[in-house]
Amino acid sequence: MIDRSGLFLDYLVPAVASCCSGVARRCVVSGAPEVSVCQRCQWDALPADVPHHKLVYHYFTTWTRDGTLNRMHNRLREQVREQVEGRNRQPTAALVDSQSVRGAETVGRPGRGFDAGKKVNGRKRHLAVDTCGLLLAILVTGANVQDRDAARPLLSPLRACFPAIGLTWADSGYAGRLVGWAAAHLTLTVQIVAKLAGQTTFVVLHRRWAVERTFSWINRCRRTVRDYKRLPDHHAAMVQWAMIIVMTRRLARHQNT
Repeated sequence: MIDRSGLFLDYLVPAVASCCSGVARRCVVSGAPEVSVCQRCQWDALPADVPHHKLVYHYFTTWTRDGTLNRMHNRLREQVREQVEGRNRQPTAALVDSQSVRGAETVGRPGRGFDAGKKVNGRKRHLAVDTCGLLLAILVTGANVQDRDAARPLLSPLRACFPAIGLTWADSGYAGRLVGWAAAHLTLTVQIVAKLAGQTTFVVLHRRWAVERTFSWINRCRRTVRDYKRLPDHHAAMVQWAMIIVMTRRLARHQNT
């Protein structure tokens, strides 16, 4: 990612301090995130060929806070949809699901919970993805939060940011009042894709496989297999960086073909 695929990020980031050369600037947005996110390298243990860890962490927190990371992610998603998938830049349908991940000791008690169904003590990340599996929205809560309770704060900004989306697929955990609420307040159709009757083994279900594939992409990165961040927003940022790595690699492979 530091070479070919890092070029897709180079023009998306704002100008950084003048003391940083062009190579160092590109390492801030490509090499350091890949080492930290994929290999779970601690900030103060980053290799010598990337900028100082305090500088890298400064841009990580600043770009997370001011929306730069979100804008970079959105631009890359539009490029992948248009150039790689041959689709319109803006999606018209989405899939929602959640995944509970164990929290490290750095995750404070107020921001964590226990998922009784999965027997996981930590946090839960609620994702909305397009039909290609690309991330549209993310919400990080305690693992004890039910899917249908987190769906409202997830779907509301999703509908505002992507007005063309009129259909969302979800599993049985989102059934109930959410379907009527989404239709009445968001003019959004939530279609429940339930398990097959008598299903006891893994079966590829209609549309739901796309979001499950997204979870597998995210879990390839060691930083996102567990939650190591004190703040939920920082864990969400790590998930976005993981998807940025996926998208830049796909764009690089597409250019090489």
